[in-house]
Amino acid sequence: MAKSKTVQKNKYTKMDFTSDQAVRWCPGCGDYAILAQTQKLFPDLGMDKENVVFISGIGCSSRFPYYMNTYGFHTIHGRAPAIASGVKIANPELSVWVVTGDGDGLSIGGNHTIHLLRRNLDINVLLFNNRIYGLTKGQYSPTSEIGKVTKSSPLGSLDRPFNPLTLALGADATFVARAIDRETKHLQVMIERSYKHKGTSFLEIYQNCNIFNDGAFAPMTNKESKADKVLWLENGQPMLFGAEKNKGIHMDGNTPTIVELNGKFSTDDIMVHNESDYVVASMLANFTYQPEFPDPIGVLYNIDAPVYDDMVSKQIAKAIDVRGTGSIQDLLNSGDTWEVK
Repeated sequence: MAKSKTVQKNKYTKMDFTSDQAVRWCPGCGDYAILAQTQKLFPDLGMDKENVVFISGIGCSSRFPYYMNTYGFHTIHGRAPAIASGVKIANPELSVWVVTGDGDGLSIGGNHTIHLLRRNLDINVLLFNNRIYGLTKGQYSPTSEIGKVTKSSPLGSLDRPFNPLTLALGADATFVARAIDRETKHLQVMIERSYKHKGTSFLEIYQNCNIFNDGAFAPMTNKESKADKVLWLENGQPMLFGAEKNKGIHMDGNTPTIVELNGKFSTDDIMVHNESDYVVASMLANFTYQPEFPDPIGVLYNIDAPVYDDMVSKQIAKAIDVRGTGSIQDLLNSGDTWEVK
């Protein structure tokens, strides 16, 4: 389903999307990379910046609207999806972006995130996941691994972590993807694909918190290890990884296994990625937190489905056609009324 676009009137550069606010993240924070790639990409998306809205909740990531020279709201903890839904329904022509974190979006805001995804409004969700509470100084978060030692879990966290990808798939999201803050070119591609998707896009971004959880994703970013720890997903291509692309994902019956292309197995034995296959996406999402498997990076799932804000607009138009435009005053005065003296 193609996303309808308004005609862009202006030509932009990165600086046109850069606000005059001082960026107040810790030096070295992965949020800088995400911000920079967003500002670089947006001039090429073909929309005027007065039609862009960034909406956030609470957390380090949620300072994002201050730094984008667009419209925006810095809302309350966990409620960005509710505000974003209202904005999109009130003005469907706007490009609406929710910027949230693993705490804001999956803890106090988890319920709002689920219902935004299942409704499938044409909204883009960027979830920064650093597996820690950074703004409140280093407590374990909903995505922290079991045994995580933090200020709030000195003996190790006992909570089983949320997997953002499986959560999104379970909520019937129509676009589910993952990127890494340090893989800047790929990050731009994922943000652009999120924008082009008609419906709710959910992009999890692995983001390093160098103060309270430094190196959480080091195996996927270090030159020595990332070839074996990252599974780069490309639609229609075999799931190969390793420095020599000599390893791959093979299905042994219903069980995914890792095999080497050493004569016994060839490329023909390797699973081919299909973005529209929910079962494949679920399998890939469950590689997370399993150290024997590489982490999938890229688009896991992408399908077309009815879009909530489109359906609301059609429903309103039909009601007006049948009942007329109506009057708020007539509505308030309808039915039983009382005069209080």
